[in-house]
Amino acid sequence: MTTNSHNVSGSQPWLHQKGEVIQDFGTVKQFPLGLSYEARMYSCQRLNKVLADTQILYGLYKKHHWLMRGATFYQLHLVLDKHAGEQLELVDTIAERVQSLGGVAVGDPRHVAEITSIPRPPDGVEQVPAMLSRLLEAHETILVEAHDAAARTVELGDDGTNDLLVSQVVRTGELQAWFLAEHLVDTPLVRS
Repeated sequence: MTTNSHNVSGSQPWLHQKGEVIQDFGTVKQFPLGLSYEARMYSCQRLNKVLADTQILYGLYKKHHWLMRGATFYQLHLVLDKHAGEQLELVDTIAERVQSLGGVAVGDPRHVAEITSIPRPPDGVEQVPAMLSRLLEAHETILVEAHDAAARTVELGDDGTNDLLVSQVVRTGELQAWFLAEHLVDTPLVRS
């Protein structure tokens, strides 16, 4: 049986497509949102910074989840995975906000690494308190950035970005930081 190449070509994917960049990173398209160009540009810049840091925090949570050790292994293994999932949801929410403002969300891990201010951890396994401290420091970096950006977006009239930063980024970060910090309290389970 012979195959008609003309009929088969209609179902063949066109592989190795190339195209021009149709919107540069750091630009915003005009959408009818009732927000000035300046407000949307500012919000996208600040959100992309929080987005990059949040992607790094997500990665740290997964790394520490995998590398957890010690007597509280099971509890921390579970809580770090739960926190990672919540950070991943934030990544998507923040990226969609950037896009909805007409911007371009930072997505490539190599680009994220250029933008983030969260220090890179060692490639190996740290002691548990150091891992938890590293996560807390990353949270604080994001929280400081989110608080500052939220205050400024109010001044620019961007209530949507302010709401996202306060009700999701800040509240999630504060709750997760509390859970982590309490694991660093040296309280014995039993007193003799």
